[in-house]
Amino acid sequence: MRAEVAWVDGMKFVGQSDSGHQIVMDGANPGEGPSPMEMVLMAIGGCSSIDVVSILEKGRQAVTGCKVDIQTERAETAPRVFKKIHLHYVVTGSDLADKQVARAVELSMEKYCSVSLMLEKAVEISYSHEVVAA
Repeated sequence: MRAEVAWVDGMKFVGQSDSGHQIVMDGANPGEGPSPMEMVLMAIGGCSSIDVVSILEKGRQAVTGCKVDIQTERAETAPRVFKKIHLHYVVTGSDLADKQVARAVELSMEKYCSVSLMLEKAVEISYSHEVVAA
């Protein structure tokens, strides 16, 4: 796996993945694209959400939605690294078993999500969930 990031102008950059997908990132103008740190948050949310949905579907749960709200605490001085990340999963479906949703989230965060497993070496990561009936 590889990627490339090229400077456009100002603090705007375009990243391109090995699979050909592109994304604009901007460190100065949030209207142009997410900042690199926002990309990290979206990466952990996307990685773990994929796991959660996959685990629930394999467990024959009728999941119809999955959203994760990610809150952070950052260092106040440079480098402004994340000190804490909290992910709150809201999983929607018909007759979802809370126990299975809790287990899916736990498995993702503790075993399968490579982004969270990599970040937990430097950041305090916590998580919670709720089940909403469709």
